[in-house]
Amino acid sequence: MRVLFCAPEVVPLAKTGGLADVAGALPVALAERGVDVRVAMPRYRTVSLTKANPLGSVAVAIGADAVEGTLSETRLPGTDVPVWLIDQPRYFDREGLYGEGGKDYPDNLSRFTFFSRALLEWLGRQRWQPDVIHCHDWQTALVPVMMRAEGSSRAATVFTIHNLAYQGLFPREQFPITGLPWSLFTMRSLEFWGQVNLLKGGLYFADVLTTVSETYAREIQTEEFGAGLDGVLRDRRDDLFGILNGVDYSAWDPSVDTLIAARYTADDISGKRACKADLQRAFGIREDPQVPLIGMVTRLVDQKGLDLVAQVIDELLDVGAQFVLLGTGDPRYHRLFEELQARRRQHVGVRLGFDNRLAHQIEAGADMFLMPSRYEPSGLNQLYSLRYGTIPIVRKTGGLADSIVDATQDALARGTANGFVFEAYEPQALLQTIHRAVRTFKDRRTWQALQQTGMRADFSWARSADRYVEVYDRAAARAGLAASPRGR
Repeated sequence: MRVLFCAPEVVPLAKTGGLADVAGALPVALAERGVDVRVAMPRYRTVSLTKANPLGSVAVAIGADAVEGTLSETRLPGTDVPVWLIDQPRYFDREGLYGEGGKDYPDNLSRFTFFSRALLEWLGRQRWQPDVIHCHDWQTALVPVMMRAEGSSRAATVFTIHNLAYQGLFPREQFPITGLPWSLFTMRSLEFWGQVNLLKGGLYFADVLTTVSETYAREIQTEEFGAGLDGVLRDRRDDLFGILNGVDYSAWDPSVDTLIAARYTADDISGKRACKADLQRAFGIREDPQVPLIGMVTRLVDQKGLDLVAQVIDELLDVGAQFVLLGTGDPRYHRLFEELQARRRQHVGVRLGFDNRLAHQIEAGADMFLMPSRYEPSGLNQLYSLRYGTIPIVRKTGGLADSIVDATQDALARGTANGFVFEAYEPQALLQTIHRAVRTFKDRRTWQALQQTGMRADFSWARSADRYVEVYDRAAARAGLAASPRGR
């Protein structure tokens, strides 16, 4: 089977969120199963590589302009998986991936139209041809549209929704940039309330759709979570599959993690104490092993439940807990947490930005990890937290519902409990659940049982990769290819 991953960001080359983790780990897991996989992504300024071999150039039409770009090839670091880097300095030599200062780049439609057209133009010249092209989120959604409308490849297409809220919306006047006929600017293709909606095009034109958890696949078919596209998704429900994201345990495992103060395992968790002290020192908060320490690593946006956190945080700190946060996003949340840190300096640590080492330190050093999301397609941090013996406190939604089992008496007795879960999106529901977690923290025997259950769970990419292979076969069959990719 030959699979081409088409992704706007890939760990460790470029990252803004969980999509990059998927695009960096899933191809490796597929390659381990004998899949001939390659990855294509833009060459952003942040992609600093000493070994990228030039491949050639392409010229494509972007609206009325002919735009030339270049391609080079490297490998995913530490692997043999090839990566095609598509470059056009006018589009990709920038500080950010999709925008700066909380605002999207105004020419994003041109940027990702170029990426899609350049990739298909380059692919048309190659001897290596994929059986399946696997596209991710709105930035790559034009690929299946162009393939169907223009016949640029015979490959089947799989389109993965990582977060339905981000759809790639642009003014109607920009539609000619895509080079697609106006006949595709309709309600059953790319038109959405008078705007261009790239993600909607991917939903209509890809052979098979996936999203990143089974619960989220059901949720997005409802008006509450469908972001205006629930009708499209219900129409395609027979071709929509939820596959929970996995964890790259070569990077996220306290027994091998080189970024934390001490290594530890489920059989010997003693090193976690040193990690907690190290985290408290890193944030300049009081060093005390007995104080429950709650961590968050998140985008600072409404989706992540930060409005709930803002309403309960002072009451939480008043009972003696500590709180540390790493993230960036909405400026109003920047101000809120900076002011909180100034008021409660002994109990609160805040770092605004992206810091991979500190993210690992929080996973290893915190006692609990907070994810009170309004919605959460998959979530990765709750899975990282399980492996690090850091107990997740989550809202029952999306991938959080699929991975965290509430510490009820029955679940504790069965040995299946691994966290604390609340359902109503209300501040008191969150606060009561945190209080429940803090009380359980004082029961060292029960707490250690929770830790060990989580640390011994297997959320590796192996299980998810097997399901994706099944999806690729289904996509090939739906596309009407002569044979299943596995048989060719």
